[in-house]
Amino acid sequence: MFRMFVILITSVLLISCATHQSAPVTDKSRAMAWRPKTHIVVPGDTLFSIAWRYGLKYEELAKHNKINAPYIIRPSQVINLDVQSSKQTTPENSRIQSRQILAPAKKDKVLSGTSNETRKENKTHRVDSTNKIIAKSDAPQWHWPAKGIILSSFQGNDGLNKGIDLGGKLGEPVLAAAGGQVVYAGSGLRGYGKLLIIKHNETFLSAYAHNERLRVKEGDLVKVGQVIADMGSSGTDRVKLHFEIRRDGTPVDPLKYLPRR
Repeated sequence: MFRMFVILITSVLLISCATHQSAPVTDKSRAMAWRPKTHIVVPGDTLFSIAWRYGLKYEELAKHNKINAPYIIRPSQVINLDVQSSKQTTPENSRIQSRQILAPAKKDKVLSGTSNETRKENKTHRVDSTNKIIAKSDAPQWHWPAKGIILSSFQGNDGLNKGIDLGGKLGEPVLAAAGGQVVYAGSGLRGYGKLLIIKHNETFLSAYAHNERLRVKEGDLVKVGQVIADMGSSGTDRVKLHFEIRRDGTPVDPLKYLPRR
């Protein structure tokens, strides 16, 4: 009888332990979805890089924080992140979106406004077909940014991988997946290494991370297929290209946009 009692107690303890072990630990996907209420600007930050980091549209972030073009921010400035996302933009913002470069945070440096000639260009929302900044929200004709095999795929907006990873060798060319304007070139976003972000129109952006060398700078217009960087391992443990497409600030699966190989 005593032996049966011991066996019963032991069984209960084992079931309890198993139940405890199966309880969820840190849910990284949920942790990635969490956003703080504020961000304190550090040198090298731009309003664009801050919006990218937290999955926001920079136009809405600027409006929410009452930051007007040319979107100058400075170290130690507090940026409120509790933005209610909206796909609508004001007419004033839409005139500058296709060409506006967001100034990095540098102490005591003031950038001049946009010239009258540039404003006229902005109204068109289009460059010639070789550069391919597309009007309004039309989807670009995407091309593969590298030839390597897919190492990891998109894991959803709340997942750890907000794009795809492509393998390759150190120094292999990284290509612009569509024509547009470089709006970020640097290494200020943790986990991305040397990063490029290209704005294609009001809706679509693409990012190219972990580069060894950046071959373009902020403000450059690039053509589809143009070499924009050398593949590397900056900010990661192996040579690869991390590629993202964002639509209205939200990560989307690049494989749904890239042509079949």
